[in-house]
Amino acid sequence: MRQSQLFGKTLRENPKDETSINAQLLERGGFVYKNSAGVYSYLPLGFRVLEKIANIIREEMNAINGQEMFMPALVEKKYLDATGRWDVPIGFEVMGKNEKTAGFVMGWTHEEVLTAIATKYINSYKDLPFAAYQIQTKFRNEPRAKSGLLRGREFIMKDLYSFHSSETDLWNYYEEVKAAYFKIFNRCGLKSIYTIAPGGVFTSSNTHEFQVMSPVGEDTILVCSKCAYAENKEISKLKNDGKCPKCEGKIRMESAIEVGNLFPLGTKYSKAFNLQFINSKGKKEYVIM
Repeated sequence: MRQSQLFGKTLRENPKDETSINAQLLERGGFVYKNSAGVYSYLPLGFRVLEKIANIIREEMNAINGQEMFMPALVEKKYLDATGRWDVPIGFEVMGKNEKTAGFVMGWTHEEVLTAIATKYINSYKDLPFAAYQIQTKFRNEPRAKSGLLRGREFIMKDLYSFHSSETDLWNYYEEVKAAYFKIFNRCGLKSIYTIAPGGVFTSSNTHEFQVMSPVGEDTILVCSKCAYAENKEISKLKNDGKCPKCEGKIRMESAIEVGNLFPLGTKYSKAFNLQFINSKGKKEYVIM
């Protein structure tokens, strides 16, 4: 197909209602169309880019034995009630016409959904470990949808969930996923920084983010200029121009964009859904995620 036949056309001027540089460039280039704040349509060129990125992700997830699946965008209230996350002010609630109809939320994450599914298929230690992922639309009630595609109310995300019989197996796989993420970002031309971060609404433990330094980033990280050790400012006690706790290199404060993360979930979700397996000694244990 010739460029002149493309559905999306290039624009000479920036859209009047768009302040974000990334969205201005993508709209002018004919990659996306802004439907409303934080909601975009991907035009043919933009969709081609999405597909290429998705294929890179699939290749690296499949390489670490991830199994691709697809879960519903509608999440019933009972799932989030089980973990106390129904009232988290992130999801868009969908109300039925009848007040007695169970509530639903547009999916902003799928830990509960997949854990409930796993209870039907995990019985023995021989069923573990396994990991499943999806590339799917997510919905989050974002009050500050002013950063173009960097902070949207509707966006496409790859989420991988892994299930293990021991902490050792979990952390071994954690390192495999970490390496796979670095490969994904490298293949996409991004230099990512592995950063210690808070768990937010997902877990009470510290987690790890992959951050890409950028002047338009909304996150602030403290990173060592020598060994690249990094912490998110939200949990960090490091100081700008201070010493790195790992190598005593100089710490600098940088703006960054979060492009990925890893969460050690432990047994939070398996206990909520009574996801247990019988170990090699015939005793029941909760699955570690």
